[in-house]
Amino acid sequence: MKTTRVGSGHTEFIGQTDGHELKIGLVVSRFNQYVTSRMLSTALETLSKLQVPETNITVVHVPGAFELPSAARKLAGMSDIDSVICLGAIIRGETAHFEHISYAASIGIERAAADTGKPVIFGVLTAYNAQQAVERIAQSGDYALAAVEMGNLTRQLLTGEPDNTEYN
Repeated sequence: MKTTRVGSGHTEFIGQTDGHELKIGLVVSRFNQYVTSRMLSTALETLSKLQVPETNITVVHVPGAFELPSAARKLAGMSDIDSVICLGAIIRGETAHFEHISYAASIGIERAAADTGKPVIFGVLTAYNAQQAVERIAQSGDYALAAVEMGNLTRQLLTGEPDNTEYN
């Protein structure tokens, strides 16, 4: 069934927020765990609100943000995973390490999505200090929402059939 706007005639694909059929993978960095563990809790709570069954969620823990892309690529490569969320917290220190890890994580996560054709959500906080990271933990709910929307949208695009339900 095609979704069209009244008077437009064009087809629109819109990712829905009902996750009851989706399988979501999360890759979580253990480095800065005082932040990432709370990010994971927030993301899981949001996925529950979006009706993603607990049995459809796979969580993989990796040492740090640098390792997120490798695990994300493997999860996204699994046939039964619809979307992957990468969660990490990179906090600026005294050296340029912050820039190198931030760059490697962002490029690697993007490549995991491009190489697998699956949504891989960049949920990596890059902060100048710990307080900024803690203040941004709530954004993890947005990452979960993006994973569900993009998982549904990708399914629609693969079938060529948009979902005709109202966007919620």
